[in-house]
Amino acid sequence: MKQLIILLFAISLVSCGTSKTVRASKKVIKGEWTLNSITYSEAGTYNVTLLNDVSKECFEGSTWQFIPNNNTGVYTINGTHCSIGARKFVFTIQEVDPQTGLYDFLLKPTDEKHKSVTNQGFRLSLTSLSDTAMQWRQTLSVDGKPFTITMNFNKI
Repeated sequence: MKQLIILLFAISLVSCGTSKTVRASKKVIKGEWTLNSITYSEAGTYNVTLLNDVSKECFEGSTWQFIPNNNTGVYTINGTHCSIGARKFVFTIQEVDPQTGLYDFLLKPTDEKHKSVTNQGFRLSLTSLSDTAMQWRQTLSVDGKPFTITMNFNKI
């Protein structure tokens, strides 16, 4: 009976652990990135506030730092005519489908002590990740139709 309990405990530890693919992704994401471009799936002019913070124009050119050993990071808005400065966040990478390699990237803005002020987070699809480039997508509904925001990063 004792061996069965130990075996079940060991299995539960393995099944709750982070997948090998997610661990590898955290190694790749570690470091500094620049958010180079943001595009929309539909043509037109849109007044979008990303992450409930600033506009697309302010996010383009922002720098991002990811620290995966404690799942924290900071992005810095540098654009003219923008609310400049550093913003802290916590993040999690979750494997959605091991067959396709798709991930969810959960990002939650925080204060200086990494505590959420609004308890609000954002779920984005991590659609591409390499040693030099990363892409996030977020699909929303606009007038009842899917609207996708794509964010393209390059590693610094």
